[in-house]
Amino acid sequence: MKTTSYYPVIMTDDVAGTAAFYCDHFGFEARFESGWYVHFQSGEDEGVNLAILDGSHETIPPVARGRASGLILNFEVEDVDGEYERARVSGLPILLELRDEAFGQRHFITRDPNGVLIDVIKPIPPSAEFAQMYLGQ
Repeated sequence: MKTTSYYPVIMTDDVAGTAAFYCDHFGFEARFESGWYVHFQSGEDEGVNLAILDGSHETIPPVARGRASGLILNFEVEDVDGEYERARVSGLPILLELRDEAFGQRHFITRDPNGVLIDVIKPIPPSAEFAQMYLGQ
């Protein structure tokens, strides 16, 4: 399979509210918008895309309709400390405080209005123990 694009689609019962959340807090801009689906592109990188879909829409098989569950979106950023402060000041729920991980991340976790976890990350050098686990480096 030759993949030409890849992006997550979040199923929700509040398309407009979820769309506003990702525009307001993560800099996404709508590229297609209907009442039941919004396709976004990052305002900073056209290769970063996301979509929001009404989870009850007829294009979803009945057995799979509903809301997102068990999902974490990772956003790698240049200034995780600045993004943490911006999220905190904006009133986003901070589920995991900003911290360094031995496996090579400085990050914090928040969530969107649907409960989808959002892990905001800056890669950092891993500890010696974890460095040996990175393949091809």
